[in-house]
Order: sequence, then structure tokens, then C-alpha cells
Amino acid sequence: MLLRHVATTLALSSALLLTLPATAAEPTTEAATPDSAPQDAPDTPSGEAASSDASGDELPQGLPLEDIQALAQVFERIKQAYVDDVDDRTLLRNAMRGMLEGLDPHSNYLDEDAFRTLHEMTEGEFGGIGIEVGQENNQLMVISPIDNTPASKAGLQPRDLIIEIDGKSTDGMSLEEAVGMMRGEPGSSIELTLLREGEDAPVEVSLERANIQAASVSSRMLSPGYGYLRISQFQENTAQETSEAIQALQKEAGDDGLSGVILDLRNNPGGLLDGAVSVSDLFLDSGLVVYTKGRLQDSDLTFEAHADTALPKTPMVVLINGGSASAAEIVAGALQDHHRAVILGTESFGKGSVQSVMPLDDNTGIKLTTALYYTPGGRSIQAEGIAPDVTVQRGRLELEKSGFEIREANLRGHLQNARGEREQEQLPDSPIAADDYQLGEALNLLRGINVFQQPGMRRHEAPSATDDTASTDDSTGTDNAPASTDQ
Repeated sequence: MLLRHVATTLALSSALLLTLPATAAEPTTEAATPDSAPQDAPDTPSGEAASSDASGDELPQGLPLEDIQALAQVFERIKQAYVDDVDDRTLLRNAMRGMLEGLDPHSNYLDEDAFRTLHEMTEGEFGGIGIEVGQENNQLMVISPIDNTPASKAGLQPRDLIIEIDGKSTDGMSLEEAVGMMRGEPGSSIELTLLREGEDAPVEVSLERANIQAASVSSRMLSPGYGYLRISQFQENTAQETSEAIQALQKEAGDDGLSGVILDLRNNPGGLLDGAVSVSDLFLDSGLVVYTKGRLQDSDLTFEAHADTALPKTPMVVLINGGSASAAEIVAGALQDHHRAVILGTESFGKGSVQSVMPLDDNTGIKLTTALYYTPGGRSIQAEGIAPDVTVQRGRLELEKSGFEIREANLRGHLQNARGEREQEQLPDSPIAADDYQLGEALNLLRGINVFQQPGMRRHEAPSATDDTASTDDSTGTDNAPASTDQ
């Protein structure tokens, strides 16, 4: 009787997953429809048989009868012998959770709380510490902290391993359970124990939960003509916010316009596929942005750029690192393959899979990996990541204090320049490079690009006829320093 009960439940669940539509997920594809289900059932393998319950309802062909029987036996043993009484609903949901989490790190069962939390995250507001986590080798790992949240302020870093939450070991803990423990009422405290590369002992971190309102886009001018765009995650309105930020930078740049833009995707854990495509479209005027391939026909999708672009000729540098994942890698890969931007930093996280959220009938759902995505050049970066064009490791730049320097202009009685005296220029300091070495290098790269793009490579004006420059051959002079030109 128990076997028939479990088998019927599995059969109904299988049929349900093929007919329910998908909704927005991280990243998500369009809805899976009944027409997208495989038309031909696989042949029944040797030693396996289709079966039916007492009512005559047939089970899907190909289900391994022996394994179904083993599942029923485990179910019964738990009911009879487990130290605490466990209801059927809990056991069956745990079975569903185990089926999904055994597939890959990103497929899982979503109970009522997890299902609600997922929608809160995509809408950009939720309660917790502001951290994106995943699992690697069954260990709970920080993918990236979200900007301006308790996690980022406490110094959590990508690839930190969380080994304890409030003193409870995360060994064997499901991703859903771990996320549930880290979420809570704003103002409540939480203790994390971390393993961090380069540290000899575990790191203890105390945080206070907050109401996380994660604005996905921020911007500012780094120096005259050079703008900075930071996207911390891809939400529903990220493309619109990015467009507005670009307009604000253009207005601040004035009539001279923007000489360059840095797009910072470091520690961006991803988000919505549509958001990544729309942001890429802002910087591309044609061509493929990304395409996905899966087993179902509806999983094979292509996304193209439109003609309108926000910055058609402005040089760009995109910053990435090991915390740049998923949707962030879509943007970096698209701009790299179209040669629209120089990618600078370190290799990205390497999450090249697409998850679809399939709601069930009781405010729960499943998040299932349904496809892999590919960059316009046909690269699948799953488990490999985006390799930067220019590798710049995270570091700290120590600036030397400039001492007094004696130059020609400091000597008494020096000859004046043909154009007259000019006020000695002061070298600008480099607070950006000192605070953020990668960002400073990105800004220097943009400046270099602009130098080499200028006609004549910044050739100075030719001297006028009134200038006293008739003699250019200083063969009688005692100072034989070679003449030079600023190319």
C-alpha cells in the first residue's frame, strides 16, 4: 500500500513539472509549456518496467521499479524507527529537496519561505545580512556580499567558506536551511565563522541584520570626463537605472562629453537574465548578446541587441573578479566578444547555467537548471569563467611622497620658454589608485586609450613665424641633450 502511495505521488509530481510555467528566476528563461515536453518517452531499460497502481493509473515508463521499492522501504523505516515522529508531508518534501540538490549547486526545492524570499530578492528588498551564497564541494561558500550591507561592511569576501552559523556547523546543511538561518528581523544579531584563504585560523564575524534595500546601480565621476558605473546585482529595473545613471554622468561631463566609462561588475552575483541582456543592449548597437541551450526546445533562446545605444563611441573598461557571476558574466562576455570594452581584473566565477523557477500548487516551487548560456562567440563559461583581457590582481598601492625636485625652471637666470613663462603644473594625487588599485588601473587604461585615439597622438601645435625658433641645429652648444618631441 505504501509503495503504491509513493509511486502515485512521484507520477503526479512528474506530470506537474512538465505542465507548470516558469517565472522569473536567477537567471530565468521563458515559460516551459506542455508542448516543450519530450514527445517520445525513452525505452524502458533492461530490468525496469512500467507499473501501475491499484486504480489502474500507469506510472511513467522507465522508472526503476527496484529503486522505487527501496525508496518506499526507506520511507517506512523512517516512519517506524526514527527517534522522533515525522509526518508524511515532511518526508516527501525532504525527498523532493534531496532530488533537486543532488543535481547541481543551483537546483533546489523552494518551500513557502524560500519561494517568497526569492521574489523579494529579485524585487530588491529583503531582510538579512546582504550576501549571496552557494555551495562548492558541499561547503557553504560566499559568492559575493552586496554593496552597503552588513556583510560588505563586515568585510566578507568572495570564496569565504561559512563553516558555522550561530555556532551551528554548516556541514551537511542544505543551502535553503543556511539562507533561512541568515535571514531574520532587522536589528537581530548573527555570528558567522569563516575559513578564508591566507588565514591560519577561522575568522569570527558578528553582524546585525538589516532591511536590505539593494539599489542595483550607483555612479559618480572619477575625474573630469571619466565616469564610473557600479552594478551590484541585476534586478527588474537595473537597465532603467543604468540608463538614468549614464544620462546623469553625461550631464555632469558637460559639453566635452564623456571621455571614458568604467563599468564595475566586481562581486556582482548575478540576477535576472532579462536585466543582463537589457544592460548589454545599452552598450551594443547590433548583434547577439547571449543565447541559451537546453534539452527542451523552449530552452533554446537567443537575445539580440537593438540599434539604439547609450554610449556609441565612448571607450569602456569592465571590471570583473572572482565574485562576478552569472548575469554579470553575460554582460562581460557580450562586451568582450563584440570588442566593445576592455575586460580588466581577474577571472570571473564561472556560473554559466540558467535556472527556471517552476511554481507548485501550494506557494512552493522548484528552482531547476534548464539550460546553459553562451556568449556571442559561442563560449560556454560554465565552471571556467570569463578571462580578462588585462589581468590586474587585487592589491594595495603605496604612494611615495614626492620630495622637492630641481628642474630647469628652478635655476636662477634660466631662459624663458619661447611662449613665455607658465605656472608650474602640479602632479595630481592618486586617491583612486591608493584606495582601489584595480579601479585606478582601469582609469589609467582609459586615459591611455584616449591618448592613442587622438589624431597625431597629441602632436603639439607647430611654432608660429614669430617664435624665435629659427635655429634648430644646436651643433655649437655644450649641452648635447637630444632633442625630443611629445608623441
